[in-house]
Amino acid sequence: MSDDKADAGSEARRTRAVPRALRAAVRCTVLAAFVVPQVALLTAASFAGGLTALGVGVPLLLPVALAARRLAGLRRTLAARWSRTEIRAPYLPQPEAPPGLGGVWARCRTVLTDPATWRDLLWLFVDPVIGFTLLLIPLTVTVYGALGLLSPWIWATRAAHGGDTTILWVHVTDAGSAWTAAVLGLPIVLVGLAHAPAALRAHTALAKALLGPTARTEALAARREVARLTETRRDALSAQAAELRRIERDLHDGAQARLVAMGMNLGIAERLVERDPQAAKRLLAETRQASATALGELRDLVRGIHPPVLADRGLVDAVRALGMNSPLDVTVSAELPGRPEAPVESAVYFGVSEALANAAKHSGAVRVDVQLWYADGLLKAQVTDDGTGGADPSRGTGLRGLERRLATFDGLLAVRSPHGGPTTLTMELPCALSSPRTSSS
Repeated sequence: MSDDKADAGSEARRTRAVPRALRAAVRCTVLAAFVVPQVALLTAASFAGGLTALGVGVPLLLPVALAARRLAGLRRTLAARWSRTEIRAPYLPQPEAPPGLGGVWARCRTVLTDPATWRDLLWLFVDPVIGFTLLLIPLTVTVYGALGLLSPWIWATRAAHGGDTTILWVHVTDAGSAWTAAVLGLPIVLVGLAHAPAALRAHTALAKALLGPTARTEALAARREVARLTETRRDALSAQAAELRRIERDLHDGAQARLVAMGMNLGIAERLVERDPQAAKRLLAETRQASATALGELRDLVRGIHPPVLADRGLVDAVRALGMNSPLDVTVSAELPGRPEAPVESAVYFGVSEALANAAKHSGAVRVDVQLWYADGLLKAQVTDDGTGGADPSRGTGLRGLERRLATFDGLLAVRSPHGGPTTLTMELPCALSSPRTSSS
């Protein structure tokens, strides 16, 4: 029984090996076609490099380098899909560039000084030679064997046109010799197909060696990550210290001062209660009013630290409450399959609150659309207003503070605000969701 199962398993593996080899051959053919854009880009890079000596080729190198990055990115994607080999992009991050020619020049300088750009150009040179040869070997063998398989149908046509009728070492003169060539062609086709997966793996290994990050790139990335974490930690500590100072100031100038005044009023009322009861009553009434005011200030202070509606009802309902309290016409749409972690939830809530406050104060907007959703492990919030636009994080502390708040959680803020509007703020924070729950408008 065990031998039967082993034979059945071997037969199943052989059955699966045939379509796997066919897929590998097709993929080798697709990758071999890369030689066309590679040679075209390499020619364009050589032309632009020649013009650089005349001082006019640098602007032409940027589109060539970006096109090479796109082609290399496609190769990395195919490596992940077809060979299950992850090739991470080794490019340096692009800094924020100003608009106009200055921004174009800054981007050009960043791209052309990136070592990964020159490794892409090396890939354009090496892959059409070595990589194409690796792919061509199994494809050539397969096509050569396929000619033998087709000999019963093609030999007569070739003979009629005066062509060579020698196919797979067989001089084909009749149907019998044609079928002999066909029989010889079958194992040759199988050999070519059998070597296609190995050629695909070798080609992927070559691509990973040329297009993946080097040890130096990994070290630079690690240093950049440490620097980024150090900066976000410093920003988080600064924001925490500023928040503590704000709470202390609000308590000192607000509720604390009122409580001190209440204590003084109660002491005066205690002395007046027998001598001037009416004055004592007036002081007690003022003290009761002051206590209500102090209670309201304490509630506002607590709401600024962590709104009760956020803790009780969750992010979606808390954002809807912000919309109802805003002087603008705010529409909130949300689709969250669960609840985010409390710190992330709070960061997004205050981010949306800051965006709504900016829209009301500075943009001249009438309508604001707020969207909340979760995709690919990211909690996303987008706030779009119909104001005059022109928002720029580099010119305002509000958006910069929002960027720092989100960066503490490895989040990102994207601002799109052309002059004339509209303004769109998009926030993304990586997080996990819990307690499945759907809330939508």
